[in-house]
Amino acid sequence: MPAAPTHPRRYAPMTRTLHWVVAVMVIAMLPVGAIMVSDGLARPTQDVLFILHKNGGVVILALVIMRLAWRARNPAPPMPAGISPLQAGAARAAHWALYALLLVMAISGYIRVRAGGFPIEMLDALGLPTVIPRSDALAQTAKTIHANARFALAGLILVHIGAAMMHLMRRDGVFGRIWPPFGKAGQ
Repeated sequence: MPAAPTHPRRYAPMTRTLHWVVAVMVIAMLPVGAIMVSDGLARPTQDVLFILHKNGGVVILALVIMRLAWRARNPAPPMPAGISPLQAGAARAAHWALYALLLVMAISGYIRVRAGGFPIEMLDALGLPTVIPRSDALAQTAKTIHANARFALAGLILVHIGAAMMHLMRRDGVFGRIWPPFGKAGQ
């Protein structure tokens, strides 16, 4: 097996674009989700936040599915030389855990909303049918999963950002592989 290059290839522009769009959306969704259920929030403000959160979740789900389909055909570039197999394995596990948690969050949110009998304005405008039956018990289960999985997702995002910052400071070539598809590549 050939050694990993000293200066590894970057991820494809599509991968980098999807990564950063999803990252920005997810990081925005976490506080929106927390604020929208706050006590004392004016109903019009709460309604806008719920609409943003529900429809943003649909967009994130579509983007994550696109990212997984793209990833299946475009594997990650090799890690730079000097990255230990243990560190590379931990990175792979963290990335797949992020994908899994993003899917859990989007699907549980969808089920919670639809089983609760609420609209998802974007999907309704497209005329897409509701595939989840109305069920208070199912809505409550999905709500619990969604509420608890957010902590795991937020924690893993913090670990991911911490690892990215470590690689940026070490200038070991890992960070530059995913730096946005515009501008100068970071190290």
